[in-house]
Amino acid sequence: MKKVIIIGSGFSSLASACYMAKAGFQVTVLEKNEQVGGRASLLEIDGFKFDMGPSWYWMPDIFERFFGDFGKKVSDHYSLEKLSPGYRVYFGKNDFIDISDRLEEIIETFEKIEKGSGKHLQDFMKKAKANYEIAMKDLVYNPGKSILELVSVETAKRLPLFVQNISETVRKNIKNPKLRSILEFPVLFLGAKPNNTPAFYNFMNHADFGMGTWYPKGGFNAVAKGMQKLAEELGVTFLVNEEVTEIRTEGNSAKAVITENGTFEADLIISGADYAHTETLLKSTEQNYTPDYWQKKTFAPSSFLYYVAFDRKVPQLQHHNLFFDTDFKRHAEEIYDTKTLPEKPLFYANFSSKTDADLCPEGKEVGFFLIPVAVDLKDSEEIHDRYFEIIMDRIEKNTGENLRDSVIVKKSFGVQDFKERYYSCRGNAYGLANTLLQTSVLRPSITNKKIKNLFYTGQLTVPGPGVPPALISGKVVTDYILKNKHQLF
Repeated sequence: MKKVIIIGSGFSSLASACYMAKAGFQVTVLEKNEQVGGRASLLEIDGFKFDMGPSWYWMPDIFERFFGDFGKKVSDHYSLEKLSPGYRVYFGKNDFIDISDRLEEIIETFEKIEKGSGKHLQDFMKKAKANYEIAMKDLVYNPGKSILELVSVETAKRLPLFVQNISETVRKNIKNPKLRSILEFPVLFLGAKPNNTPAFYNFMNHADFGMGTWYPKGGFNAVAKGMQKLAEELGVTFLVNEEVTEIRTEGNSAKAVITENGTFEADLIISGADYAHTETLLKSTEQNYTPDYWQKKTFAPSSFLYYVAFDRKVPQLQHHNLFFDTDFKRHAEEIYDTKTLPEKPLFYANFSSKTDADLCPEGKEVGFFLIPVAVDLKDSEEIHDRYFEIIMDRIEKNTGENLRDSVIVKKSFGVQDFKERYYSCRGNAYGLANTLLQTSVLRPSITNKKIKNLFYTGQLTVPGPGVPPALISGKVVTDYILKNKHQLF
């Protein structure tokens, strides 16, 4: 059996490990940190369990498709619950909009707030659904090797949507600023401002309103563990605390990876670790891209994250809560344009223990808070603490909940932590932004141009940021390898 080494154990690595093992390869996954899952790690403190990274479960069809490729179902590995409401958006004191788990009810909500907007939303969502189906069928499962991958009868019909941006299409018919911000919010998962994101990407609105927001019991770490279990059933070996320090090459072939604990020979290497970091494991002459290349790219945000336990329940908030009680546009400019610490940031508050009682002791609550910030910021515990106080103040102001006095556990995670734990390029949290000039063939290549048996997967290559795209990325790279294996061995 040919030996495959996979670097990292995030979702793209887990997916590629499963596909390569199914194809008959001997697969070993090497993980730098103490547990499998990459950014979907689990943090446990005093009986409280926190997802360290992803927390929004959208696009359930992608997960079903992945497990279906192995004759399995999602329910074989973890259980899902559809959230109702999916999430709540705060705009001020006792001023919020709940987003239902049913599109019909969301349309009614829009209509009540702005007369005529319900019909506009209905039309918008029909287009979003059609774009989603085209994206999943014709675009995202392509390897990004040719611009022709973007060309089909259906994409040709939608060429203007790659020139227009999300803001233009949303604001054309929706005038209420609250409704606009709700429709523009999903593209933040793609890592760019709405006015810099092609209108075609409104398919994310179908992922939101059309498919709903779900919760995997046990959190996203349960999804990673489910994929690990599947991989192990297929014969994959996982080794943690195995940081790769070098990819050893000979001529135009990679021969082995080196860790502090030994040498792992390989016939083929796939890296799901940070792309820019993986390149540093090679000689400079073997790298696809220079350090300057990465400095010029548009990255999705980094984040200030807070893992917080409370000694009581928090009745006034939902599982997912977005605080849009400040200027959306200004915060986006601070992330992407001025690249400064935000003055009045939007933020996200998650209380997953409202849905999953197993995450904390009875009568307590688990909280996860996220402030999107620019990459490359210099941060510190003092800065984290200052922004945590901002979060606590705003929650109390908008909901009447004084959470500050109920905190019994608090741990923060910021830009520098992303660099140290995940070797994340420039401290990004989500990967490269899906701007027009960073789409498909214009994203970093899944192949090394000088080393024939070295490949890349994950959020810095195709198709882009997010957990479902990471699963897709794992399939994309293995499909490409299997299609071209006669040239590799």
